[in-house]
Amino acid sequence: MEDAETPSERAPVLTPLRFDRKGLTNEQLVAIYDAILLPRMIEEKSLLLLRQGKVSKWFSGIGQEGISVGLTQALRDSDYILPLHRNLGVFTGRDMPLVKLFAQWQGKKAGYTKGRDRSFHFGSPDDRVIGMISHLGAMLGVADGLALASNLAKDDFVAAVFSGDGGASEGDFHEAINVAAVWNLPVIFVIENNGYGLSTPSRDQFVCKQFIDKAVGYGIEGLQVDGNNVLEVYTTVRRIAERMRRDKKPVLLECMTFRMRGHEEASGTKYVPQILFDTWQSKDPVAGYEAFLVAEGVLTAAETDRRRSALKKSIELAWDEVFALPDVKPNVEEELADVYAVSTEADETRIASTATSSKRFVDALSDGLRQAMQRDDKLVIMGQDVAEYGGVFKVTQGFVEEFGKDRVRNTPLCESAILGAGLGLAIAGRPSVVEMQFADFVSCGFNQIVNNLAKTHYRWNQPVNVTVRMPTGAGTGAGPFHSQSNEAWFTHVPGLKVVYPSTPYDAKGLIAAAVRDPNPVMFFEHKVLYRSATGEVPDAYYTLPIGKARVVNEGKRATIVTYGAAVHWCLEVAVEAQVEVIDLMTLLPWDRETVFSSVRKTNRCMVVHEDTLIGGFGGEIAASIGEELFEHLDAPVIRVASLDTPVPFNQALEKQFLPKKRITAALVRLLAY
Repeated sequence: MEDAETPSERAPVLTPLRFDRKGLTNEQLVAIYDAILLPRMIEEKSLLLLRQGKVSKWFSGIGQEGISVGLTQALRDSDYILPLHRNLGVFTGRDMPLVKLFAQWQGKKAGYTKGRDRSFHFGSPDDRVIGMISHLGAMLGVADGLALASNLAKDDFVAAVFSGDGGASEGDFHEAINVAAVWNLPVIFVIENNGYGLSTPSRDQFVCKQFIDKAVGYGIEGLQVDGNNVLEVYTTVRRIAERMRRDKKPVLLECMTFRMRGHEEASGTKYVPQILFDTWQSKDPVAGYEAFLVAEGVLTAAETDRRRSALKKSIELAWDEVFALPDVKPNVEEELADVYAVSTEADETRIASTATSSKRFVDALSDGLRQAMQRDDKLVIMGQDVAEYGGVFKVTQGFVEEFGKDRVRNTPLCESAILGAGLGLAIAGRPSVVEMQFADFVSCGFNQIVNNLAKTHYRWNQPVNVTVRMPTGAGTGAGPFHSQSNEAWFTHVPGLKVVYPSTPYDAKGLIAAAVRDPNPVMFFEHKVLYRSATGEVPDAYYTLPIGKARVVNEGKRATIVTYGAAVHWCLEVAVEAQVEVIDLMTLLPWDRETVFSSVRKTNRCMVVHEDTLIGGFGGEIAASIGEELFEHLDAPVIRVASLDTPVPFNQALEKQFLPKKRITAALVRLLAY
């Protein structure tokens, strides 16, 4: 007769904790004991405070401390660690001040994020600890970027990044490991296999027996350790890291463990069979290690009591200090000021030489990028086919011959991992340019842009010098997946800058400015303009200020506000009609002063863009003018945009979709109002 119990309800067969000191001195063993005892005692106090209503939320790592502590103690202080919310031992292991940590948990201004984010959602570059965002898997690509920075600098620091067994189902997990394998990046991918993703058991997450089997598919080494055995984790990580400093090859490290509390305290543990708790209790990583040290004569019971007493006192004092801190006093100006990093470099609007030459848009853009690469030997370009092939639009043609494959890097088709790597490079002090082969493909990396790149400076004051190049727009008969105008996806996201030049002169000056800006810049390049727009462009290096619009045609009867390819369409009708045309050039932040000044003069306004009408950025401009300049208007603000359909492939349908032929009629209607 078959056993009616499910596998999770049976007592698991566990290997007892057997510690091997492997030549470690008594002093080293005691240091590891202190390191594993501290996070356990902090947790015990925090759970007590939670029951008292003094702490709002808690993600417990009780039962898993051996992994965080063993890894952190084994690595050098120069190595980066990217933990999750059950890795308190990483933060305490890097000697982060308890007061600052506790203030972070309490949402105090003295914490790492000024009360703007929770628990371990922060980075401390000085401590080489880069915390998580809530989207699991997102930091794996960031670890790739940090490791890439190590390789480029000919340094020997490594990056260790944590994932749970549930988070290992995310696409970011596979992308990041693949990139690390292809590029030989020194990353330790640590999987804490605790059997559950929140309430979902492993049997409902994956069918493989062990995660190390996945390593074979990526051509890297996979190792499995007892995550509750702090010495096994310590010696294994130390061995991996020392070899990795030489061969630069990534490793997947699976740590078998079990979490003894809920995903977070509010979720409880009713979904976990009690027999699992009873069995795993025998492998408590703190109690087991303490018993080993006492049995070995390294510590006595009295000495462990003294250590506990000293730690308890320091924890209590830290909490007392944090509870005495004032609550955050909201300040609108400060909140807005911290969304963007302030550039420490002035815009070089003056050009060293007056020599110019006629250039196509694509050539001017390429020229600006090349000169930026020449000026900053830390700048890295990444993207699909950007190296020998020169990119599908040939913007980076010849770059790999001049700058080498380290700095001009072909990437796997892993948009999310590469954008995450851009953040990692930025944290390590290296700017990067990431090319989306087509702007449409950015959807595969959307989370990295809107939740990681955009929010990092606001959260913990880290500049993010990443420029994302976005070949965009219709008019080439490329259909719905290679022709979208998706700039409005990003103009809604504080922390991003959105740039959209329309001329070769602007393209060169703005790309040079973008790669120097300490904020993430979405840089849109209309594909039709690449080889159709030409103009005189200075041969010397220069930048143009991001956030400034330009009046490209003076007029008095009405104002047209536009950008990108639509600038050229509007100029075809505006000159004879004596209409003022403003090229925004930057959409976020957009130049309200220039636009408002023009509308006050002309008293009429039309907003034109290639993007579809509903939700397009023109709606923001029109609403702002209607709200703030109503008394200056002699007519309603008119919007002209593409049809609210996907971009069609057939060229006749595409011409109907685009707004170009509707501009004249709309302008006549506006002037006649």
